[in-house]
Formats: sequence, structure tokens, C-alpha cells
Amino acid sequence: MQRRYITVDVFTDRAFGGNPLAVVLDAGGLSTTQMQAIAIEFNYSETTFVLPPADKANEAQVRIFTVRKELPFAGHPNVGTAFVLARAGASYGRPVSGDSVIFEEKAGLVPIEILRDGPMVVGARLASPQPLSVGAEISAELVASACGISPGDIEFANHRPCIASCGAPFILAELKSREALAAASPNGDVFRLEVTKHPAVSIMVYTQVDEDDIDIRARMFAPHLNIPEDPATGSANVALIGLLAKLRSGANLSLSRKIAQGVEMGRPSLLVAHAEKQDGTVTATFIAGRCVPVMSGTIDLA
Repeated sequence: MQRRYITVDVFTDRAFGGNPLAVVLDAGGLSTTQMQAIAIEFNYSETTFVLPPADKANEAQVRIFTVRKELPFAGHPNVGTAFVLARAGASYGRPVSGDSVIFEEKAGLVPIEILRDGPMVVGARLASPQPLSVGAEISAELVASACGISPGDIEFANHRPCIASCGAPFILAELKSREALAAASPNGDVFRLEVTKHPAVSIMVYTQVDEDDIDIRARMFAPHLNIPEDPATGSANVALIGLLAKLRSGANLSLSRKIAQGVEMGRPSLLVAHAEKQDGTVTATFIAGRCVPVMSGTIDLA
């Protein structure tokens, strides 16, 4: 029994940048155990499995696995999977030819806009499946210890380190400088022994910059999940843009930011994040980026 796959680099316009993703195109009939084994074999931060939708109004059911567990939602797997299906033009015999797709996932329905350059599919833009939620504050000392920086490197002017989610929770912490961001290095023992006591177990640190084409530089660490550092984390950045919109003055606003991630690990990524706020409430959050196909083949299963 064989299953087809395609790998793509997500949040980049060139191969071997961005965040790699494996997409198993015809995963119907695979067990959860088989999906987890295949994700371990690819050893990417995430692998997606495309199944027939439960509701024919949607394009596909998509399941997302790290090498350790299944995720309810994640950013770069959705962007990359939408890109792959739009380029293929079909999923389980049904056409995928419009400007949008809807995926069924554990966190809910994920609407995704297809990005094109003329007739060519070049990327995707997703709307998060859940509204922004902001949870507990996390001590600066814990974030600093986990990320190998000083508590004095953490910026408190806008917010203290906290948990935020638009479908997947992350600890978000702003740093004072790009130098502090570059110096960060995750401590796996602290993540395993201390960070895991919290509802969110991955940390994204970021700093706001004044550069021509970049507004924010970010890094995301989850070494205890076999992700020492992630090149591009759509679900964390969509929570970040929601948090930043919530914190800004003004009851009604649109906020867009270009975010660079993965630079320090040699896989530069560019994510375009956007949030809408109405009557003081963040009503929608989006993350977009370009993709590049890299490899394709088949998986042999007994």
C-alpha cells in the first residue's frame, strides 16, 4: 500500500528556507498510529494528513502531527497544505480551483485564502479557527531561564510574558533588543521540568524593530517537543498579532505586521500577520506567506 506525499517550504519564496512541511495527500484509511509513525519518519516540526471531509461543503479534513503528538491547529501546516492542494487542483477527486478552501481540524473549521501571482499559486492566508484568548501571566524568571537570557532582557512596557492563543496556546514574551533575541538559547531541562507545568509549553520571544521590510523579529522554542527551534510558527504569530491589536489603544483598528523568524537558525522565514479589532474586541486574526515545493514521492506501507 502506497501513499503520496509532497514536501514544501512554507513562509519563504525560495527552496531550503522557511519551515519544511510534509503533506500526505491520500491519508484516508490510515490509523492514528500510522500517521504518528509517518510524522516521526519525516522528522519535520509537523506533517499533515489529508482526509475526505465530513461535510462535503469543505475541501478536506486535515490532521496535524509533530514527532510527539497530534495538534489541534497549527499555522504553517495549514498554509502549506492549502498551497499543495491548490497547486494539485483536486482533493479526493473533487476540484480545488477557487480562491479559498476550508479545512476541518480538531480546533474547528479553518478558512484559508489561496494567494496567486497571476495564474500561479504562490501561498496562502489563513484565518485562525478560534478568537483570541489571553491567559495567565508567566514569570519573567521562568522565561529567561528557559530561553537562556537575563530577566532584564524582557520588555514589560507593553505586556508581561503571558499565554495567548487563537487555536493553539503559546507563551509570548517581548524582548528589549534584537541582540537579546539573537542571544537566546533554549534550555531543554527547564522546558521539560518547569515550562510543562503551564497550560502552554512552547515559548515565542520577539522584539519590535524599525527596519524597511520587517516590523517584528521572533524565535520560537519547544525543545521538549523535539523542536529546539521552529523556523516559522504561524499559530504563535497569529496569537501575537491578536495580542498586539488587543493592547493598542483605539476601539476599532486594523493591524498588520511583517514578521521575520528562523533567521538565527539559517532558515529565514517571512510571515504577514493581520488582526481586526471592533468595539474593543479582536474579531479576526490572519497569517499569510508564500510557499515553495521541494520534494514528492510515495510512502510504502505494509
